[in-house]
Amino acid sequence: MMATDLLLQLHEKGVTLSLSNEQDQLRIRGKDQALDDVLMTTLRSCKPVLIGMLKSGEYARYMSDLKKLGKHLALPPNELTAEQRDGIAAQVSGGAANIQDIYPLAPLQEGILFHHRTQRDGDPYLLPVLMEFDTRDRLDCFLAALQQVIARHDILRTAIVWDNLDEPLQVVWRSAPMALEEVSFDAGAGAFADQLAQRYDPRHFRIDVRQAPLMRGFMGEDRHSGRWLLQLLTHHLAMDHTTLAMLVEEIRMIQLGLAAQLPPALPFRHFVAQARLGVSRHEHETFFSDMLADIDEPTAPYGVIDVLGDGSDIEEASLEIAQPLLLRLRRQAREQGVSLASVMHLAWAQVLSKLTGRQDVVFGTVLFGRMDGGDGAERVLGMFINTLPVRVSIDDQSVAQGVRRTHALLTQLLRHEHAPLSTAQRCSGVAAPLPLFSTLLNYRHAQASDAGSAETEWPGVAILKNEERTNFPFMLSVNDHGNALSLSAQVKRVASAERVCQYMQTALEGIVAALETAPQTALAEIGVLSAAERRQVLVEWNATAADYEQDVCLHELFERQAERTPHAVALVHEQRQVSYAELNAQANRLAHHLLALGVAPDVRVAICAERGVEMLVAMLATLKAGGCYVPLDPAYPRERLAYMLADSAPLVALSVGAGRAALDDIGGEVARIDLREQAALWSGQASANPQRHGLTPVHLAYVIYTSGSTGAPKGVMIEQRNAVNFVHW
Repeated sequence: MMATDLLLQLHEKGVTLSLSNEQDQLRIRGKDQALDDVLMTTLRSCKPVLIGMLKSGEYARYMSDLKKLGKHLALPPNELTAEQRDGIAAQVSGGAANIQDIYPLAPLQEGILFHHRTQRDGDPYLLPVLMEFDTRDRLDCFLAALQQVIARHDILRTAIVWDNLDEPLQVVWRSAPMALEEVSFDAGAGAFADQLAQRYDPRHFRIDVRQAPLMRGFMGEDRHSGRWLLQLLTHHLAMDHTTLAMLVEEIRMIQLGLAAQLPPALPFRHFVAQARLGVSRHEHETFFSDMLADIDEPTAPYGVIDVLGDGSDIEEASLEIAQPLLLRLRRQAREQGVSLASVMHLAWAQVLSKLTGRQDVVFGTVLFGRMDGGDGAERVLGMFINTLPVRVSIDDQSVAQGVRRTHALLTQLLRHEHAPLSTAQRCSGVAAPLPLFSTLLNYRHAQASDAGSAETEWPGVAILKNEERTNFPFMLSVNDHGNALSLSAQVKRVASAERVCQYMQTALEGIVAALETAPQTALAEIGVLSAAERRQVLVEWNATAADYEQDVCLHELFERQAERTPHAVALVHEQRQVSYAELNAQANRLAHHLLALGVAPDVRVAICAERGVEMLVAMLATLKAGGCYVPLDPAYPRERLAYMLADSAPLVALSVGAGRAALDDIGGEVARIDLREQAALWSGQASANPQRHGLTPVHLAYVIYTSGSTGAPKGVMIEQRNAVNFVHW
């Protein structure tokens, strides 16, 4: 039996423990009926562990937790079978005696573990920090201090297990020395720091999260400089940005001889219990259903919906917000009675609306998680942050209304900051496995002690590189330094990270200008293109005017080419080659036949054929006869083909192979011609170009069907002059 299980039994039976004056004997207080032989035998067998817990204060903290949070704090271990307990103990170095506690995962930990397990190469949630030390002694002192911090905090001695369990659990080890490896590299293969960072790059390197602590260290001497480098890898399952900063600060204080001033370490399980028990699942589901139930498509800029990436193929850029703009933003936020974060969320929604063409946009926002994380949450190390969806409408509401509504939504969201993201996504109308969103906004208050700072207060120590990744293809971080504000974008390379930052800045400029002078301006009127880019899109890219022959039809261009190069290959399909002269002659014979059937300018001719020679002959013949063709894909569903036939009302339908089978399945009154089996009908026609009097470039060349906004296909009519323009362009 694990000590935590025994403590739960004692709590339920009203039994308390203390130490005798000699500090090596247990004092047991409880009712006689509670102190049965079985319990006393168990207490004797666990006596050394219990004395250790009493001396360290762990017993007092754990019993205090049980009083505040109830038996749920230790519920998972008691639900485990003996086989499951043995399986967990087998994964712990030192076995069951080295297990301090077991409890479930926090919401974001569940999501991170899911992505960790779906990846095979690399891990986007493994955070690398590359550090440099002027001497080996200084590195050893740093590592010793780091091990002291690990010993202080249970989350730093935590491993994640899931084999043969109903749900993943985190197991706190009593002792968890950090795995450290000294490595050497080829002196002629480039900078040692680059080699170290590349070998243990999270884009291809992983750690076993079933082993505590969830960090690894790789060190070596740079013989060129005489300095020592440490590549420290920490996992997001155990640390968020705040935790990493707190860990570095504790190491610094220990190295400065200030360890006695460190506050008592608080257990991460407080937060887990608070997150799982604070707000009911029903309340979470009601809130997110009200927000998301009618959202049935992902918000995915540039069409990128892959949220299972490994953090590679990412481009990064940063942009400092100018002081005058920052002061204006803060002033308007105060006047509107909202936070600056609310303004940032509205601006990001504005950018996404323009990039996706959607009025209603949904994106993830990173929540701090410590607002309602329980007593002392601001001092607890662990993974507190969570990612949850935000929905913002960029419509005819005013900018002032939009800012206030966004602020109200974020305020409501705080009550649900520990809800699992999977719960929120299930409340939307987006069908799995599609994601609800593919972008994140992370508004964070950056502190001077953050681990990413280029300078530290330690002589001889420097942080050379500090990276942070997620599995999302688009993330914008807003770094609020109090007297400064910066944007950092991590964007999949299909887009430009620098341009995304510029879009955000332009949106902020538009919002603040509207709040200052015209707060009733509709949100939809706020743009994201800078003046230079707007000119590029509207003027420079549209400067395509060119002289070309405009009083000619599309098929006449082909006829001229056939005249110039009659023997050149015009078409290759599989093993068959057709020259311009042969293709022109075949099309002419069919065109004369179509003329005899009554094809004339603007008369539609349906063509249902797979790609091949017959399809090209049919298209050219229709144009030569003066008609316009309507392409029908044989692979379309029967209902779509039937609708297109009825809507376009062709005089005749030309088909072959799979196209004929598709049309035969539909039936109807339209005359049918099989381009292969009935070729004898026009084989005797003239091979010369037919003369079409009255056909002009304003007549139709073809009708193409697209997916209409109503859900039904919509026919788009393309005139001869438009088709000729396409060719010349």
